[in-house]
Amino acid sequence: MISDKMKTGVERAPQRSLLKAMGMTDKQIRKPLIGIVNSFNEVIPGHIHLQNVARAVKDGVLAAGGTPMEFNVIGVCDGLAMGHEGMKYSLVTREIIADSVECMAKAHCFDGLVFIPNCDKIVPGMLLAAARLNIPSVFCSGGPMLSLCSDEGKAMDLNSVFEAVGAIKNGTIDENRLSYFEENACPGCGSCSGMFTANSMNCLCEALGMALRGNGTIPAVYAARQRLAKQAGEKILELVERDIKPLDIMTEAAFENAFKVDMALGCSSNSLLHLVAIAYEAGVPFDLKKVNEISEKTPNLCHLAPAGHHHMQDLTAVGGVYAVMGELNKKGMLDTGCITVTGKTVGENIEGILPLNHEVIKSIDEPYSKTGGLAVLFGSLAPNGAAVKRSAVAPEMLVHTGPARVFDSEEEAIDAIYNAKIKSGDVVVIRYEGPAGGPGMREMLSPTSAIAGMGLDKEVALITDGRFSGATRGASIGHVSPEAISGGPIAYVKEGDMIEIDIPNYTINLLVSEEEMAVRRKEMPIKTKPEIKGYLKKYAKMVTSADKGAVLSVD
Repeated sequence: MISDKMKTGVERAPQRSLLKAMGMTDKQIRKPLIGIVNSFNEVIPGHIHLQNVARAVKDGVLAAGGTPMEFNVIGVCDGLAMGHEGMKYSLVTREIIADSVECMAKAHCFDGLVFIPNCDKIVPGMLLAAARLNIPSVFCSGGPMLSLCSDEGKAMDLNSVFEAVGAIKNGTIDENRLSYFEENACPGCGSCSGMFTANSMNCLCEALGMALRGNGTIPAVYAARQRLAKQAGEKILELVERDIKPLDIMTEAAFENAFKVDMALGCSSNSLLHLVAIAYEAGVPFDLKKVNEISEKTPNLCHLAPAGHHHMQDLTAVGGVYAVMGELNKKGMLDTGCITVTGKTVGENIEGILPLNHEVIKSIDEPYSKTGGLAVLFGSLAPNGAAVKRSAVAPEMLVHTGPARVFDSEEEAIDAIYNAKIKSGDVVVIRYEGPAGGPGMREMLSPTSAIAGMGLDKEVALITDGRFSGATRGASIGHVSPEAISGGPIAYVKEGDMIEIDIPNYTINLLVSEEEMAVRRKEMPIKTKPEIKGYLKKYAKMVTSADKGAVLSVD
């Protein structure tokens, strides 16, 4: 066992003495030591209950003959951090989490790890760590929040509150109505209930093969979540015994499976950023152009919020992620030979599993669209690519040309939106919010929700070198690469320039001549932010561009 390096032999008596100081017996020490990587805190509603999940995981480890040892990692709530400086500190935690897990696992020689994430950056941060460490690992998330229906019979989620803010700014609703959504849209613990970033990544853990069935969809408050946690605790001992490691699972074929499921589910555009980063850590080459190749061949089968009115509880009720995979595989679209944390192959896992109905998961013969939920756009505005969740874009906005309204920060854009300065047909450009330029690549749920709340989501496009929340809907195009601070074309857009968006043909172009752009590069200086300090300063110096997953590089 890996842990023998720390606990076996006369030379390791001091280490055994320290373990005994925590109450461990010789019998416990001799068993496989399983690290329980818990992201519990009292800040995030998706994590407030993870002590209970961890207890269930530990019960499973104990039942299967292991010794669980729990430690924690940090986590940021994107919803609480949204719309202010705090959002600069969200994406950066992905790397902090990966690094801290590496430190703990290497220092303490764990034989296996059970990861307990739930919300946005915690899931990919832990996946990065699993790939880097390559010791037997299994994921068990905390599960999604429930979605309740409003007094109008419409399912609510966090996005309902953000859009209500736009509506009150527009005079469509009053403060009493806003208060109603505030009180009822988030009824309890769990990750926000739509196919936003957290649930996207938890579902993709199943598709990658790193989590058991139900990881992405079973609601946090269901007893089935506790049973799943116990099963994960038991399963890690089997993985240790069989020496099945993350890099045995997260192969090139597994990533292709994950991208196909991503397309079918209509996941958050952030999933693209994270999958690229995880593939990089796993040593799996992945060109962004391949995303469009997969998208062209993979139908979009689900319209969960924000693309539609269904939520995670609806998806789990009809079979969950495995049912989506089963539907895709009716046409042989998945590599079924990939090994998974179940100890079985993808084909064995999904055998005989199909959707219980085709209301939430469409038939592969009659999908929402013949192409996938995500697209990567290339062109003169984004030579290295830009990401859009096209399943959440209104048909009339899939192709759009309009005048640029240019802002050098999210705050400037929000001020203009709230003060009714954005008109139908405009293309809002928010720059200097990229990985290095932000720094931190903020999500832009506040401006996109305000536009949706004002009823302009079918008339206005937003483009940024930052990111959009998984809750965002509309023609919201993020991850523009190269970013502004690196001298990308987005830095040289001027007010009124015409921008052409063609999502079906994967293009995004700034309709300005090369001659004019050459002049602008000489005359328009790259803007710098006031002096930044602390971790953000380190991050800005080391982070790569969005098309490379915004990973850190010391080269």
